[in-house]
Amino acid sequence: QGQLAESGGGLVQAGGSLRLSCAASGRLFSGYFAAWFRQAPGKEREFVAAIAPSGSDTYYSDSVKGRFTISRDNAKNTGYLQMNSLKPEDTAVYYCAMGLQGMLRSPTGYMYWGSGTQVTVSS
Repeated sequence: QGQLAESGGGLVQAGGSLRLSCAASGRLFSGYFAAWFRQAPGKEREFVAAIAPSGSDTYYSDSVKGRFTISRDNAKNTGYLQMNSLKPEDTAVYYCAMGLQGMLRSPTGYMYWGSGTQVTVSS
């Protein structure tokens, strides 16, 4: 068992940047796929990015490809999401997820979740 805790969210102007962190406790992290999802008000939770346990492979949604970068530091049990060129449509609660057990891009594919961090992008 383990826990995930996101941090780094906040309010930023369009075109700005934020870096989200996901700290894992317990035995959760190394050896697990890590992913970021987001959920805007009134919308379903959607896939943002994922990274393989070794960090060698990364996956992105079309809406963030080229602007966001997912990474991880297994020595620190921490994952990151660098978000650049932010747009108002990126406004959402961002969740860290781990423990891939199904489809990579589906929220149902992950066993463990953080409680989320709010990202608000003003126009």
